[in-house]
Amino acid sequence: MLDTHGRKYVQPILNKLGKQLVRGGISPIAITFIALGFGFISIFFIWMNQYILAVVSLWVSGLFDVLDGTVARLTKMSSDLGAFLDVTFDRIVELGIIIMLAYQYPEISTSFVVLTGSIVLSLTIFLTVGGFAKNHSEKSFYYQAGIAERTEGFIFFTLMLLLPDYMVVVVYIFAGLIIITSIQRFIEGIRLLRD
Repeated sequence: MLDTHGRKYVQPILNKLGKQLVRGGISPIAITFIALGFGFISIFFIWMNQYILAVVSLWVSGLFDVLDGTVARLTKMSSDLGAFLDVTFDRIVELGIIIMLAYQYPEISTSFVVLTGSIVLSLTIFLTVGGFAKNHSEKSFYYQAGIAERTEGFIFFTLMLLLPDYMVVVVYIFAGLIIITSIQRFIEGIRLLRD
């Protein structure tokens, strides 16, 4: 929801940062790898029980994750490879965080299984519809909006890390929102693909 409706407010800032990266000669795919690197740093900090540093690293990863697309559009270097790496690396970071949290909190590991299952369902619908639907946006494929998008994921991961006493509640609320998003995308997918 925030990615879809809030992007227009932050895009001017992202464009300025993107132009700085373009001047530095950094390619969109290199930025995608930088985002992955900060994601791994975040996972490492979770393992070290340094949750504030993990949150900071996660949000830096997220910043680079949106800058790769911005730089690709500014330089007209958008590519199928870049989109593929971007989507794949996002999932690697998310799964790494979930696995590390499940390792740190085995007593609530079932909640992380539910969360992972909800993500798999949502992404299956998202990527399947994206693959078949006609694309009318600047994204590499058709992008289905929903209540729980990437920014909401970062917010919920932040809450999990900063409020460990309420982690199981946060995980189930997050999973519930992802399931609602899956239902939204499923209904929209039927409408789009039927047409």
